[in-house]
Amino acid sequence: MVAQSGAQAGRIKAKPSKSIAASPISIGFETLDREMYDPNRTYSHVAELGVKWARCQTGWNRCEPRNGEFEFAWLDSIVDSLRAGGVQPWFNLGYGHPIHTPGAPHPTSVGWAPIFTPEARSAWVRFVEKIAGHFRGRVTHWEIWNEPNIAGFWRPKAPNAGDYVELVKITAPLLRRIVPNAVLIGGSYSRIPFRYVEECLQAGMGPLIDKLSYHPYRPQPEWNYASEVRALQHLVESHRPGIRLWQGENGAPSSSSKDSTGALSNLAWTEISQAKWLLRRILTDLALDVEVTSYFLIADIVNYITAAGTSAKTNYKGVLRGRDYTRKPSYYALQNLCALFDSETRRTDFVIGFDRANSRLDEMLISSASFARHGAPVYAYWYPADLQAGYAPATVRISIWSGKDAMLRDPVIADPLTGEIRRPEDAKQAADGFWHLERAPLLDYPLLITDSSVVA
Repeated sequence: MVAQSGAQAGRIKAKPSKSIAASPISIGFETLDREMYDPNRTYSHVAELGVKWARCQTGWNRCEPRNGEFEFAWLDSIVDSLRAGGVQPWFNLGYGHPIHTPGAPHPTSVGWAPIFTPEARSAWVRFVEKIAGHFRGRVTHWEIWNEPNIAGFWRPKAPNAGDYVELVKITAPLLRRIVPNAVLIGGSYSRIPFRYVEECLQAGMGPLIDKLSYHPYRPQPEWNYASEVRALQHLVESHRPGIRLWQGENGAPSSSSKDSTGALSNLAWTEISQAKWLLRRILTDLALDVEVTSYFLIADIVNYITAAGTSAKTNYKGVLRGRDYTRKPSYYALQNLCALFDSETRRTDFVIGFDRANSRLDEMLISSASFARHGAPVYAYWYPADLQAGYAPATVRISIWSGKDAMLRDPVIADPLTGEIRRPEDAKQAADGFWHLERAPLLDYPLLITDSSVVA
């Protein structure tokens, strides 16, 4: 649709991570504990992606191959390779250990919490001391456990907020002592479980952490999301002012084949709908001023290992294909966002309005957000259609105004899915300063209206 909206004005220029000073965008580097993909085949892709963060699951079982003996060479290689490409790892500490938390059906002890026996607690403390001391000069951000609020990742007892906070209480002080500049991330919740979050805060988690993370899996990224994020921030602020939210893990599959597994795998997906979902999730997070947003994950997970053991299925959420490590459309979509939404782009409250140009659609449902970059506005807008239902491209009349601090002089429309930049055919500036685009394309993924200087 964008290709038909005006003369071509170029393409979004990708930026390697090294050339970007800072960014709120992260890539998932999870399941390292289970060796679910070959990280050596991903580093060049990550370095060219433009992300500045990578969420790394550490894997207690791999770090302590024999009781009391620790080996970090495998994790050294990952941390050093990411940093060499301009990407900062942040650690997710977990899971259990077959020696110290016996009973798990798989040697990686996925989800088995080290909190229920004195021996497990003691062994966990020793592990945290060792890994914190080893990486304190290279890793500053530490997340405690993964999705403790669901049975799949909190075993062998049922999930309980008090138990999780006990794990935080024995972990956080060690990290503070050993890593003086540590930033501690709590929660790592599956979805946004308000009651469980409140119970964690009532049990004393707030003073122990600096950030709170959550994983908001849902078929359409916008579904009731803005209200939930605002409510979550309010809840956290009421217990501990200053804690910022991190969207720590979220992704969509690229296939609906019979071997697909993981969150949202029961729905119909293609590589294109995955890329659209990614764009909608990240821009929604940025519009809500979420401090960091992380896409799950770098590569498909073939023969996925869960808490129940090997599944012989594939988690297709990667931006790289899991069998040959080639790039999906989602990779390029994320790369385009990284080029334009680093720390030099800030969220704003500029005016963007829509008038119906197509009777099929309600302009009140259009999602939008505004940003400023290098003295010019960046407007994002899209129709939050059901990605499983299909959508016919439409048009809409757009009116926008930014003011003297971010001037729009030469408007263009950038498509982060294809990378194309086009000049709108009918853009006109009125005497009151408003720009009007009479028949702007309206798609089921974000388009960006900005000044040509931003994408030059």
